[in-house]
Amino acid sequence: MRLAKLLIVLYGLVLPCLAAGEEMIAANPDRIKAAFLRNFARYVVWPEAAFPDAGSSWHICILGPDPFGNLLDETLEGRIEQGRPFEIFRNTRLDASPSCQILYVAFDQPAQRRAVLAALQHRPVLTVGDADDFLLEGGMIRLQVGERVEMSINLDQAKAASLRIQTKMLEVSRQVLENGILRTRR
Repeated sequence: MRLAKLLIVLYGLVLPCLAAGEEMIAANPDRIKAAFLRNFARYVVWPEAAFPDAGSSWHICILGPDPFGNLLDETLEGRIEQGRPFEIFRNTRLDASPSCQILYVAFDQPAQRRAVLAALQHRPVLTVGDADDFLLEGGMIRLQVGERVEMSINLDQAKAASLRIQTKMLEVSRQVLENGILRTRR
């Protein structure tokens, strides 16, 4: 019951209908991922230097083939988190992307993901993906949506990038990689 309540907190106000059942999760996995990307802005703490100024927008970037289409735009339209609106950027090359606070890595090829994650290793960019080995490749949050929503966190990488992930997220994570050890929590 405690786990279910924490997941509902993470869904926030964007998708309140999800609490009704797992059918909605299976029917709209990319909508769920889009909602989580928005909520990461609430449950992760970035250093001040991650933003150009106090009024700048959250930059959510998609790198690689965009799995969201208009879903991410619809989810973030008119939303504000911590006094900042959201902007979305899509690209196929990291060097062509603006400075991002949240980066969804959508590459299918492990070598492409590893190259991007290595380039961002010590930068305050929350890296999110759904590949099986995403955490071991150096990603920070592996987000999988099937019959259930499962989130795994690489706390070592988050700390290396000066990001602080709140306890609420850790409590609902399936796995946490910390001090080089991957532990299954639920």
